[in-house]
This record gives sequence, structure tokens and C-alpha cells, in this order.
Amino acid sequence: MSFRLTCPNCGKRNVTDFTYGGEYQQRPNPDADILAWTKFVYLKDNIKGLQVEWWYCRSGCQRWFLCERDTVDNCDHRSFWFSSLKK
Repeated sequence: MSFRLTCPNCGKRNVTDFTYGGEYQQRPNPDADILAWTKFVYLKDNIKGLQVEWWYCRSGCQRWFLCERDTVDNCDHRSFWFSSLKK
């Protein structure tokens, strides 16, 4: 299956130019218990619909970014840098 993603720096490109990094989850505090860390590392929601995911633009700017993608039709809705998520 092929689709297109939009890198915030390079623009719209074929998905084969990217590496999937998994769905975004907020990282637990360093002193969180083992259950919180287990969920963060091993358990994914894998929802049907809009999901925020990590992508790496390996054929372009070689930077990680977040993309809000619909897992049903692979349509990307918005792409943004992680730093803009914190605001």
C-alpha cells in the first residue's frame, strides 16, 4: 500500500521516503512505576481513526516529526514538529 505524507520541512512525499516510528505516547516520569514504563514501551492503542505518529524523513531533511494520520484511509491531516506539541 502506498500513500503520501507531508513533512513539515520537505512537503508532501511518498511514504517510502519515510520511516515509521510508532504512535505518539507521552513519556512517563523517570521515577514512574514499572507498569507505566511497560505500557509506554510495549503496549500500543492501535486505534481506528485519527492517530498521532512519529515519522522520520529519511530521504529528505532527516528529521523526526509528528503526523496526525487517519489509519482507516491513510490520509494525513497535519504534520508538525514535536516542539510545537509542547506549546
